[in-house]
Amino acid sequence: MTILPPSVLRALERFHAAHPWDHNAHYHPWIMRQLPRRYGRVLDVGCGSGDLVRLLAGRSTSSVLGVDSDPAIVDRARELTSPDAPITFTAADAMTGLPDGPDGVYDVITCVAVVHHLPYADALTLFRRRLAPGGTLVVVGLSRAESLVDHLLGGAAIPANVVMAWVKNRGRPAARPVAMTARTRGAEMGFAEVVREARRVLPGCRVRRRLFWRYTLVWRQPVRS
Repeated sequence: MTILPPSVLRALERFHAAHPWDHNAHYHPWIMRQLPRRYGRVLDVGCGSGDLVRLLAGRSTSSVLGVDSDPAIVDRARELTSPDAPITFTAADAMTGLPDGPDGVYDVITCVAVVHHLPYADALTLFRRRLAPGGTLVVVGLSRAESLVDHLLGGAAIPANVVMAWVKNRGRPAARPVAMTARTRGAEMGFAEVVREARRVLPGCRVRRRLFWRYTLVWRQPVRS
């Protein structure tokens, strides 16, 4: 476990308060690289202020639905999105509030820093049911640090986090991105349990540890013969 002196921790907190940057948005370009050049209907679970939704809409031939349980952040997402974009935002519980029938099946489902807010295995099962044959699920998640590898990676992320904050803000103080105003919560599952449950529900999925206290999961729905 990485232990820093309290004075260093306070200095880091002050630095990051003045130079915030969105760790989740850092993975948006990576998410887009996991997807086909063009795709149809899209669902983003835990859409927040809609940054990823707007990216996804640029390559969709159909429509994009962003769902978040926080009505305030959904209202903000609508304000930031062109009314001409093929995007719908809905304030709902993703486990119970998604459309039924043909409108509830998607070619792409994304979920960034949200699945640890949900019953994990049940959420992955829901995503599997809602994904069209040949469709792609991409998750960027958080897990609790437990193993030596987790702690070493977390320790390596500390200086990298400072460098990224400085570079992304060009060395100047900045306001918090709108996306960072969404409600947050710590992860309860460790990475080993995340992998075990994911492989049980989504056979063949790829799960990888990532820098900045994240992991990624990619799974493609088999095409029915």
